[in-house]
Amino acid sequence: MSDLPIKLSHVSFSAAATPILRGIDLVLRAGAPTFLMGPNGSGKTTLLRFLMGLMTPTSGTIEWNGSHDPAPRRRAMVFQHPVLLRRSVAANLLYALEQAGIEKSQQDKNCTQLLELVGLVDLADRPARRLSGGERQKLAFARALARSPELLILDEPTASLDPSATLAIEQLIARAADEGIKIVIASHDLGQARRLAGDIVFLHRGQILETTSAVSFFQRAQTEQAEKFLRGDLIIER
Repeated sequence: MSDLPIKLSHVSFSAAATPILRGIDLVLRAGAPTFLMGPNGSGKTTLLRFLMGLMTPTSGTIEWNGSHDPAPRRRAMVFQHPVLLRRSVAANLLYALEQAGIEKSQQDKNCTQLLELVGLVDLADRPARRLSGGERQKLAFARALARSPELLILDEPTASLDPSATLAIEQLIARAADEGIKIVIASHDLGQARRLAGDIVFLHRGQILETTSAVSFFQRAQTEQAEKFLRGDLIIER
């Protein structure tokens, strides 16, 4: 069963009386990658968690293909700082495949295929927590793909990675998108958005100010805050 489209209607969320998201209306459908962009504190990561069904809004509703049940059917999320099991790289993947309900007889084959996909075959027996930052992200990406997701949610997937590791992760994202997986990414990286995004959702102070194609966003932003963001000016969240 599909999770798409995802429809958020008047979604708001507050923590300790502080508004984090305010009146979010958004529909996400299958297609090219969607980038959530905006300054720190604009609500991007919180919005990702709502899409994944990890949090409940203070008000408003979320529907996954018409259902209000937040349990993921075909969606997966990679966090900015993924937590890896105290096991080998391969064992992390085998655990993910088991949790995804893959038949025991298929798990080793699928594990090898995923390791090949993300370029970690030679590190299969290495303790996962001894991987570099880029290798950790590759493993987290592979664990997410073990679920055969229709929707893949990524929170700053290349933050703090060097250019070589960033390129490797972007190639994985592009390949997944080409295979029909809907990608939703929270990112500050304008260059990455230019390279990968199909559309942009721009947030400021917990509100969506723009939802448009990436081409339109980069050619002519519609709000002062987005223009400042594109120029690299400081936008102070208050």
